[in-house]
Amino acid sequence: MTNSRRAITFFLLILCATLSLAGTDLVLPAVPQLPEIFGTDRATAQLVLAAYVGGGGLGLLLYGRLADQVSRKMLLASSLATFAAASVACAFSPNIAVLVALRFVQGVASAAAPVFGPGLIRQLFSDRAAVRAIGFLGSVESLVPALAPIFGVLLLSHFGWQSSFELLGVLTSLAAVLILVLGPPREEKSSDTRGSYGQLLTDSVFMRYALSQAMTLGGLLTFVFGAPTVIVASMGGSLNDFIIMQVINISGFIIAANLTARIAERFGAENIILLGTVMAAVSAVALLAYGLSGRTNTLMLPVLFTPMAIGLGLRGPIGFYRGILAAGANNARGSALIVFFIFMITTLGTVVAAPIITGGLAALALVVCAIHLMSVALLLLLPAMPEVAREAAEAS
Repeated sequence: MTNSRRAITFFLLILCATLSLAGTDLVLPAVPQLPEIFGTDRATAQLVLAAYVGGGGLGLLLYGRLADQVSRKMLLASSLATFAAASVACAFSPNIAVLVALRFVQGVASAAAPVFGPGLIRQLFSDRAAVRAIGFLGSVESLVPALAPIFGVLLLSHFGWQSSFELLGVLTSLAAVLILVLGPPREEKSSDTRGSYGQLLTDSVFMRYALSQAMTLGGLLTFVFGAPTVIVASMGGSLNDFIIMQVINISGFIIAANLTARIAERFGAENIILLGTVMAAVSAVALLAYGLSGRTNTLMLPVLFTPMAIGLGLRGPIGFYRGILAAGANNARGSALIVFFIFMITTLGTVVAAPIITGGLAALALVVCAIHLMSVALLLLLPAMPEVAREAAEAS
């Protein structure tokens, strides 16, 4: 494959992944207006977000299962077309129930890119370049939650709540056409292409990378989701303090994610995976200690939390890629399970933290700390991929 074709395919992958995330973040600013628009309550309006996430979880498992029966190109194109149709339909929803149902369909369709992306990157690039590509993709994805709501506010103020859905419909239609015309490349079939989720769930090597990846990212997201409440209600801060924390946090992640391939070449990939995981856990312990001290200086949050983001940036691209290698030819299901685990860990962490979050930073950090310490324990207790097996997987 030529470099230009490889670059085009990677760009399309970035576009698909970005649109999948924008399905939540671009729409987010319009949610507070939905109760007035549809004559409903705020709790019902929140289902517009929950339905998308729930559909995404189902879609991950569905596309992982369909990977054996349908070509990757057709699945990606059809998922984008479905996403586009559902987006446009959302803009014409007559009531909140229809909007929630369509958002569930949107969520299911949004899952194709996370399922097929890592395997596609493995096919496009060498081992070292694949880690860099995953790091770059993660950097772009980390910017979506920060930038998409800003565009969402502009669309809402100038064109109304429907405009976010209409823009998603146009962009995903364009992406579907580009996928059909330009990519992705033909799949590399092998005799052991067929597999099952059960095989992966009982594979201790795969579960080592998958669960530790999910817990490191899920722990971070659990803290991010609870931080605004803690900052405002318990620490006497404002949402500006949260924004400052997030800007520094995202910057640390992006820098680390784009340097980790070079660092791993010098110190070893497994060492960097462990280092990043331990860094995230130490950050969580530091946040817990600060919370238990009773201090409420919000300026300390970026100082204590950013090492967690840097740790994720160091281990994230390599850990995800090792998980895909451990899945072998069953990489579509492997990708689906890793992202599904991230969804579940984040959801469970948020649910566990919710009833005790009135306890402030210490309560939130306690939950996050437990998640990260389990991630470290998994790396230490479960077996890593043998070097010979890695070399064989990377050469295939």
